[in-house]
Amino acid sequence: MAKDHADQVLDRELKELPADLRWREWMRRIEAVLFASASLVSREDLARVVGQGVSVDLLVDDLMADLEGRSFEVARVAGGWTLRTRPAYAAAIRTAADLGDQDVDLREYDVAVLAAIAYHQPITRDGLKDIFGKEISRDLIGRLHARGLIGTGPRSPQRGAPYTYVTTQQFLVSFDLESLQDLPDREQLEDAGFGVT
Repeated sequence: MAKDHADQVLDRELKELPADLRWREWMRRIEAVLFASASLVSREDLARVVGQGVSVDLLVDDLMADLEGRSFEVARVAGGWTLRTRPAYAAAIRTAADLGDQDVDLREYDVAVLAAIAYHQPITRDGLKDIFGKEISRDLIGRLHARGLIGTGPRSPQRGAPYTYVTTQQFLVSFDLESLQDLPDREQLEDAGFGVT
């Protein structure tokens, strides 16, 4: 209900402003929404604060250009946008604040299993066993699940209907991917020593 009230108060069209100032105001609104949001913001959510028919993508592109050279940036990940600190400033942030352990910090084998899930999802533990030639521990699956990198997918149509595993939105965010189509080519991973056949 509060959202309905806010919609009535917000002048999306800004017809009283000249075109260039209108565009700048829409950019600032998008920046404010991204700044205030603790999670990814969708195109649909951003479209609620700008005029009807206005290209959110073009506004975000202009905002990205406007923020060039700043310590933070707009990033498109997992089908949405977020405002984040540029990687070059990570050491300064870690030095100034106790942020705890926010790194993904996975072992090479864990990354290989995660990559296999990403490329073959939905996949069962038996499917992972076929890829790696050995049983994948429930502990490893549990760690990946606890970090929010994988979730359970649909039950497999096999006998016993085992659970399948899929990657999550957190996986996309953690590896800075907009979608699964942004995964590296399998040949590149195999050349780097990660077997995800």
